[in-house]
Amino acid sequence: MLQNIRIVLVETSHTGNMGSVARAMKTMGLTNLYLVNPLVKPDSQAIALAAGASDVIGNATIVDTFDEAIAGCSLVVGTSARSRSLPWPMLDPRECGLKSVEEGQQAPVALVFGRERVGLTNEELQKCHYHVAIAANPEYSSLNLAMAVQVITYEVRMAWLQSQETEAAEVTESPYPLVDDLERFYQHMEKMMVASGFIREATPGQVMSKMRRLFTRARPEKDELNILRGMLSSLEKKREN
Repeated sequence: MLQNIRIVLVETSHTGNMGSVARAMKTMGLTNLYLVNPLVKPDSQAIALAAGASDVIGNATIVDTFDEAIAGCSLVVGTSARSRSLPWPMLDPRECGLKSVEEGQQAPVALVFGRERVGLTNEELQKCHYHVAIAANPEYSSLNLAMAVQVITYEVRMAWLQSQETEAAEVTESPYPLVDDLERFYQHMEKMMVASGFIREATPGQVMSKMRRLFTRARPEKDELNILRGMLSSLEKKREN
């Protein structure tokens, strides 16, 4: 199951951080590392700081875009401080661990960490189902990248160990759609909203951001998303006729 947990680093600028993250992951039993458009490729410094976790670095998947890194996942959690401008469903690290293990039984889960200095962009954060914030000392909340990964992966391991101690639940198909399906739904919805004149094609941002937040909060299941897509298709056909 732990192979279904992806640690995604976005545009990491220091190879040493990649190595330290690999070490943090492997100590908790995680090995699935994704690097999104790293500013520098893993090198000898990354291997040195991996301290025995060089296999995690060597097997890392390097992709060009954020969307590639989360493709096929049913749950995406982004690390972020609380946003005052656009509040998003939040988890603490313990809740993040429990939810990751629960959903990781059926489909891949992406735990996303942003750039060392500026974190994740608003667009990237809006593609996450939840945000997770580490409740550090407000007077000194200086966590580096590897420390943040260590905190989150520790909670994933604790949740996984807890799940091993309880009776294994019957494995069923994940009730939630993959992020790819959600993106197609958002694109379809935006297309219909533009076609109906509800929003302008040139400036869909604010309304679509709020719609993304609405459906992220509601977390529709596969069948519910299919109903919504069917409704949009029906309206589209009616409009064409």
